[in-house]
Amino acid sequence: MSDPNTPDFSALEGGEEQQAFDAVRAVVNWYTTQIAAEHRAPVSDERRMGELKAARQAALDDQAQLATADPEEAARVAAVYAARLKELTQS
Repeated sequence: MSDPNTPDFSALEGGEEQQAFDAVRAVVNWYTTQIAAEHRAPVSDERRMGELKAARQAALDDQAQLATADPEEAARVAAVYAARLKELTQS
């Protein structure tokens, strides 16, 4: 029997889906920051700008797919984007 003084969060959404959404959002934010920095540069690198925008759009597309992802797919997306964010922020 559960303790009546302990809140029950079992009906709340989250878990793999929320982790995946947060991971993708962090990557999208990284790309957005880089795009803004490229815009502010005295001479923008159009090739880099195109790459950044394409990568951000791909992340946004993946984020949209999370709405219908099952928990296994959401966990995979979370892992992929967590690794990508680590790679992006360490380079």
